[in-house]
Amino acid sequence: MKRLLAAAVLALGLAGIAHAAIDTYEFANDAERERFRELTKELRCPKCQNQDIADSNAPIAADLRKEIFRMLGEGKDNQQIIDFMVDRYGDFVRYKPALTGKTALLWFGPAGLLLTGVVVMAVIIRRRRAAPTDGSDALSPDERKRLDQLLDTKTDD
Repeated sequence: MKRLLAAAVLALGLAGIAHAAIDTYEFANDAERERFRELTKELRCPKCQNQDIADSNAPIAADLRKEIFRMLGEGKDNQQIIDFMVDRYGDFVRYKPALTGKTALLWFGPAGLLLTGVVVMAVIIRRRRAAPTDGSDALSPDERKRLDQLLDTKTDD
C-alpha cells in the first residue's frame, strides 16, 4: 500500500513537470538562432505584459515563438517579423516602440516633465532672491520693548 501511495504521489509530481514543455527548434545556422533569440527578447508577451516572449510560459508566447520560427524559415527579415507582430498585437508588443506621433509623449514626456520641474524651481528661486528685504518682518520699538520685558521676567523665574 505504501508503494502504491508513493507511486501515485510521484506520478502527480511528474505530471506537472511533463506539462511544462520546452521549445526546441532546429536552425539552419547560428546566425538564424541569434536572430530568433533577439526577436523573442525584443517582443513582449501580450498576456504577461511584463515578460518578453522568450521567457514567458504563456500559451500565446509559445505560439508567437512558433510564428517567429516559421517566418525565419520563410526568409523574412527582422523588420518584417516585427511589423507583422505590431500589426497583429499593436505597439504594446514592442519593448521599445518606434518613434511616431502616437508614441512621442512616451519618448519625450519624462524629459519634458523634468525640464518643466527645473524651470519652475529656477523661477521660484529667482523670485525669492529678488524679493525686497525691507525689514518688514523686524519688530517695532514697542514690540521690542515688550519682548525684552517678557524675556526678563522669564529668566528671573
